[in-house]
Amino acid sequence: MESALVVGCTGLVGAQIVANLLANPRVFSSVHTISRRALANSPATTSAAAAALHPYESKDTQSWAPHISSISPPPSAFFSALGTTRAAAGGFDNQYKLEHGLNIELAKAAKAAGTKIYVLISASGANKNSFVPYSRMKGEIEEDIKQLDFDHTVILQPALICGKREESRPAEALFQGLAAALGSLNQKYLKDTWAQDDVVIARAAVAAAEKLQTGQQTDKVWVLGGSEIIKLGRTEWKAQE
Repeated sequence: MESALVVGCTGLVGAQIVANLLANPRVFSSVHTISRRALANSPATTSAAAAALHPYESKDTQSWAPHISSISPPPSAFFSALGTTRAAAGGFDNQYKLEHGLNIELAKAAKAAGTKIYVLISASGANKNSFVPYSRMKGEIEEDIKQLDFDHTVILQPALICGKREESRPAEALFQGLAAALGSLNQKYLKDTWAQDDVVIARAAVAAAEKLQTGQQTDKVWVLGGSEIIKLGRTEWKAQE
């Protein structure tokens, strides 16, 4: 059995990735996490899951890459849901340093350690040539990850991410409420095209890594937009439950 590593694991999607890996150990039997703080609610709901979880907690992000190098055997799959907001970071320059700088640093450490599969939670509209700073940053992260030449790279590009966040984001909460209301009327046509639930995105990420690890999928670079995320993370996931 293989192991997985998750960064950004205290965030909305990252926490769901950890929970779903632990709840479904069909491919990845152990889960390593790296974070500044402890996981809010333990994703390990059974004693077996608790034994499979290996958290590393440090506010010193400079220690994260060396920790990746120390994991033995190296994780087969690396999941990054690492991200922040401009407001939380104290400006776009700091946001870029975290999202781009730290993401690439950790990806390089994982590649050097021998990780074969890299899964990135990006964003719809990511484009390195965009005039929008956020979209340009996301696009640059995607391109720089591709340049590292993992055996397999998965890039998920969700639109609005729906879920319960710990921090307050009033504007996002307004759109999440709208998405929930429209989804109750018609999930497929009124919500899925512009909003995806955190658990669906996480399950799509896990499913993609599982398919690559088991040879069911062989893409060098696999980009998942909204419809593909829904297919993997909801339709196909439900079929195998």
